[in-house]
Amino acid sequence: MNLATGERTVWESAEVPFDSAGIGVRQVWYTSKDGTRAPMYLMHRRGLAPNGDTPTLLHGYGGFTLSLMPRFDPRAAWWVERGGLYAQATLRGGNEFGEAWHRDGMLGNKQHVFDDFLAAAQWLVDSGYTRPQRFAIRGTSNGGLLMGAAIIQQPDRFRAAYIGYPDLDMVRFYQFRTANNLPALLEYGDASNPEQFEAIRKFSPYQHLRDGTSYPAVMFRTGYWDTRVPPWQARKMAARLQAATRSRLPVILYHDLRSGHAGGRPWSLELEMAAREMEFLLRMVGAADSASAR
Repeated sequence: MNLATGERTVWESAEVPFDSAGIGVRQVWYTSKDGTRAPMYLMHRRGLAPNGDTPTLLHGYGGFTLSLMPRFDPRAAWWVERGGLYAQATLRGGNEFGEAWHRDGMLGNKQHVFDDFLAAAQWLVDSGYTRPQRFAIRGTSNGGLLMGAAIIQQPDRFRAAYIGYPDLDMVRFYQFRTANNLPALLEYGDASNPEQFEAIRKFSPYQHLRDGTSYPAVMFRTGYWDTRVPPWQARKMAARLQAATRSRLPVILYHDLRSGHAGGRPWSLELEMAAREMEFLLRMVGAADSASAR
């Protein structure tokens, strides 16, 4: 759907069922900054050859023992149908390789998660699949923190990012007790603890925004009734990023007054929001004409 006019776009095809016959998934391995090897799953049309120009969407999470394994994702299917490559990176902080893997991505080791994600992105570029102008990333909740860290630490790596229900000001995270998931302090650390403050300050995205930097296009999403992540985190980050960036790419905030962190909206509105999200990313990587690939 066209965000300005509300009209359907050329690539909307809700009446056409997804056909997986010509699509394949494969596992590759990449090496993180400290030498740790991790798998990544690539989904694309069979026969896709690396040409450095494929619209690519990289997804990640990396935390709270959540294991990301191959599964059907309608957003991934939509992206691949339009000729793109969808990648899902395995990151420390999850439970894919047990509790030691989880602990290597939490508390003072949280930077390992961001290093893993950025190394996965570098692999996709080095392997000839894409380039920064055709590269989008997506993550929500703890994955929203990951997206924030990625665009702050390497703003020239990506063209666009979707950042949903994110933790972004980790220094003040512990202060907001009425709309917060305080057990998350066991994962991130507590900045009120002097021994943990410095590690948190080093990775907290909000504190590292710099005026005059060319940041990617970003769509933030949050909900007024979010009880896990304070909704002001996305609001203040969006405002700060709009003021700081010099790329002239859009920075959008979608703030829903009726929903929370994981629900509160009818499926019709969830589908509408998914369409807005994916159209935003696809347009930003210059792939608005990729429906012809079908």
